[in-house]
Amino acid sequence: MIILLFVLLAVFVTISMPIGISLGVATLITVLFATNIDPVMIAQNSFTALDSFTLMAIPFFMLAGNFMRYGGVSKRLLNLADEIIGFITGGLGMVTTLTCMFFAAISGSGPATVSAVGSFMIPAMKEEGYDGGYAAALTAAAGTIGVVIPPSIPFVIYGVVTGTSIGDLFLAGIIPGLLMGVALMVLNYKIAKKNGWAGKGNRPTFKSVLKAIKDAFWALLSPLIILGGIYSGYFTPTEAAAISCVYTFIIGTFVYKEIGKQELFDCLKDTVVIAGATSFMIGLSSGFGTLLTMEQVPGTVASALINFSNSKIVILLLINVFLLIVGMFIDNISSCTILAPIFLPVMLELGVNPIHFGIIMTMNLAIGFITPPYGANLFIASAVGKIPMEDIIKYIWPTIGVIIAVLLLTTFIPQLSMLLV
Repeated sequence: MIILLFVLLAVFVTISMPIGISLGVATLITVLFATNIDPVMIAQNSFTALDSFTLMAIPFFMLAGNFMRYGGVSKRLLNLADEIIGFITGGLGMVTTLTCMFFAAISGSGPATVSAVGSFMIPAMKEEGYDGGYAAALTAAAGTIGVVIPPSIPFVIYGVVTGTSIGDLFLAGIIPGLLMGVALMVLNYKIAKKNGWAGKGNRPTFKSVLKAIKDAFWALLSPLIILGGIYSGYFTPTEAAAISCVYTFIIGTFVYKEIGKQELFDCLKDTVVIAGATSFMIGLSSGFGTLLTMEQVPGTVASALINFSNSKIVILLLINVFLLIVGMFIDNISSCTILAPIFLPVMLELGVNPIHFGIIMTMNLAIGFITPPYGANLFIASAVGKIPMEDIIKYIWPTIGVIIAVLLLTTFIPQLSMLLV
């Protein structure tokens, strides 16, 4: 039964069937021909999974990210970052990374971060003499920070699937997310120095920085409101997402005055399309996961891994490698909903905190955003920057290397994620 289920899933994904449909059809065929389970189980579990107050945070964070992109919020964050560090060697690359970190603290989405920041920064970097492929690769890599620095849509998914505190996951992602950003900045500095990509040359003055902060003041307030409200206990992550939507809409419409009727329509349309596909995946992956649980697959996998080796280090390395490979072919949300219930019992058996494992899993799958052939961030960077994919892939490998280095540090030094928790 399990062989049939996974073979069907592999075949459907290989022929480019949408992942949500692949999960649903593979589960349905397996239930019909290899079990005595009533197929209505799939529909019941799909609707039950979506009937969640917590999951409402996902479309709200997506909409807030779109309001930022169309409302001029990301542009002002970018200007602030440019004023602070734009003069350093490789300054525009560092500005790109720092802006992605700012944007990540509001949107919770990797692809949204690349789209919003890349549309400004990739052309700007090309104008300053940067290689177009490198500009797009760095933007795509910095976009992965969007799902690690809180708020994070994959953290919401993991929290719902495993019953883990989403607020604690948000706290745990802060230090690893910052480390990813610093690592990419260091790499960018070395590459820029080697290629002679200098900064803009003008060191910031107190007056110019103050002016940039004043211009970006309302944009900077957004992450403070979202994260401050969650950690102070004033509202839940879902309520924070809704407040973020209202706040970014008001700022983009009435303060920066860049959201008109057409921009509002585009924001809503983009959110509906992405959130609809995401909800479809989450719902049907629940039916898939329920079938695995009923057939005791998580327990079997846990026993097999523990019997393979008693070493916590070896098993963590194996799971990291496996998740990196999965991320190359399947998106973050689908992978998390399928694999988190399977691997979490193994982690608990080894004494790994479920919050720590949530960070490890999200970071692994985030690397899939920049790893061919799936690489959603690569495709978005290619589209917004009008850069051929082969030019981007040539430069993406060093960025993958430094992010994997941060992943390994986070995996084997739990304090990096658990310190603030």
